[in-house]
Amino acid sequence: MTNDTAEEVQNAQPALRALPRPDARRVITIANQKGGVGKTTTAVNLAAALAAHGLSVLVIDLDPQGNASTALGIDHRSGVPSSYELLIGEVDMSEAIHQSPHNDNLYCVPATIDLAGAEIELVSMVAREGRLKNAIDHTALDQHNIDYVLIDCPPSLGLLTVNALVAAREVLLPIQCEYYALEGVGQLLRNVELVQAHLNPSLHVSTILLTMYDGRTKLAGQVADEVRNHFGPVVLKTIIPRSVKVSEAPGYGLTVLEYDPASRGAMSYLDAGKEIAERGAATVKVRES
Repeated sequence: MTNDTAEEVQNAQPALRALPRPDARRVITIANQKGGVGKTTTAVNLAAALAAHGLSVLVIDLDPQGNASTALGIDHRSGVPSSYELLIGEVDMSEAIHQSPHNDNLYCVPATIDLAGAEIELVSMVAREGRLKNAIDHTALDQHNIDYVLIDCPPSLGLLTVNALVAAREVLLPIQCEYYALEGVGQLLRNVELVQAHLNPSLHVSTILLTMYDGRTKLAGQVADEVRNHFGPVVLKTIIPRSVKVSEAPGYGLTVLEYDPASRGAMSYLDAGKEIAERGAATVKVRES
């Protein structure tokens, strides 16, 4: 794989065109406390898709595993200015932003292993739930013309995820097309409502993305139908298929758009990014039950 990955994506997608910039910067938290649903995969590949369409995107990695940082080609060894230092106030936003080598429009605040202890440290801090919101310096983001901020959360409903919910206006919920798909979603939605009621009135679930769809199984179609019937128009029309290429890409420190830009997974994430950008921030209320 060469460094000219953005050009390769363009060549593999001849119809790719620039998307309109949002009227105001969109800050979207990608959350689901259930592990293995494609949350980080969605965060990095949507970011890459939006960047490939000509938009500037910042990914804030709030997962101590640092998988989003790895996929974006960002150094996240201990000591690198990261989301941990940002949360505890040791660095400001301009110091923590790193540019991805994959695309000039793609940026990341990486997560280092130091973030693993942040939940404990945050407990005793003043305004602990709003540390990330207060640390997001929009003047620093303006310098990079950031259109979208995507926040990747750990698979939990702890203080890191709460910080992500307080910092955002929108929540994107990935749901896998598998058995028990809706397990735990109700608790996440209740947490969103609590944050909305007490800490962030503008927060809402704007987007649900179906992931890991296997068209060979009847179950995948049934789950997709159930999710659409339950959540309505916030569910994207685009469905992300289960794909070997999507699974392999992070092992090479790449998103699927760089790893195999002509694959079904890459095409699907490009379509999802286009759909998110073109339909704007939906404000449809999500039903819990």
